[in-house]
Amino acid sequence: MEREVLVVGYAGATMTDIAGPVDVFAGANMARGDEGDGYRLRLAAVGGGFEVSGGLRMEAEDLRDVSGGVDTVLVVGGFGFTGAARDTELLHHVRRVADSARRVASVCTGAFVLAEAGLLDGARATTHWAYCDRLAEEHPSVRVVPDAIFVQDGRVATSAGVTAGIDLALALVERDHDAALARLVARWMVVFLQRSGGQSQFSVRSRVQPVREPGLRAVLDAIADDPASGWTVEEMARRAAMSPRHFARVFPRRVGLPPARYVEQVRVEAAAGLLESGDEGLDVVARRTGFGSAETLRRAFLRVLGVTPGGYRHRFRTTGAA
Repeated sequence: MEREVLVVGYAGATMTDIAGPVDVFAGANMARGDEGDGYRLRLAAVGGGFEVSGGLRMEAEDLRDVSGGVDTVLVVGGFGFTGAARDTELLHHVRRVADSARRVASVCTGAFVLAEAGLLDGARATTHWAYCDRLAEEHPSVRVVPDAIFVQDGRVATSAGVTAGIDLALALVERDHDAALARLVARWMVVFLQRSGGQSQFSVRSRVQPVREPGLRAVLDAIADDPASGWTVEEMARRAAMSPRHFARVFPRRVGLPPARYVEQVRVEAAAGLLESGDEGLDVVARRTGFGSAETLRRAFLRVLGVTPGGYRHRFRTTGAA
């Protein structure tokens, strides 16, 4: 029996939020052939067709005409989510189709639409890392999990930002069928079956506060270029043309992290890249990224990513090997 997946969009939705999960479900269909228990994919929006961010026009069914038989309702995210979450007609029809669906899901900021529709009350949920605090503030009944790639709580599933919708869809395929099928689709799409760690695995430079001071920017650039260097407070202060005492006060206020924690996170990011792309031993990776020993590397990975270096490498190879 086919499982009907209704993808719900709106003006300003993100194309990747739509295409990523759709490609996962379509890939599962191709892998299973004519076994009859695949996915029927539909795209709907109030009024039918809509423009995604970037101006491309998507053809879609009118959500107002969608009736029973939907297995999964998947609301996507995008920069238009604020308007979507205030659209009473959209919220009404999302609630209506969700009432009879087996499960409800969202990608990225689509979580705000589900929350406004009352579908996340009391549930654990996540969204794009940049909007987790806002989701928690605007919807205190939602138990926000800020560092998750995706969260499944009963019949509700939510993902972090943009490409995390692929991770979520793979998890749904695994739940509907098995891990072998999800792994096959992940390998075909050249993505992780399950990413190690949480949203904190993404570039530390993209997550810190914007820095205007040229001296501090120079320090951040230098650390990224050579994470294995001996980045003491004294050396960083010299690069920034500040006294060590003044640098130690200014850095956390401007960057949002103490200097040592920032350096550690950059080193973890560099080590993760080596683990993904090479076969060097953990001792070598540790030395090349400034950790000195495999044990220091292991402790840092557990603090920052919540996974060991060996576990990180194993998961990457599980889904990436031919």
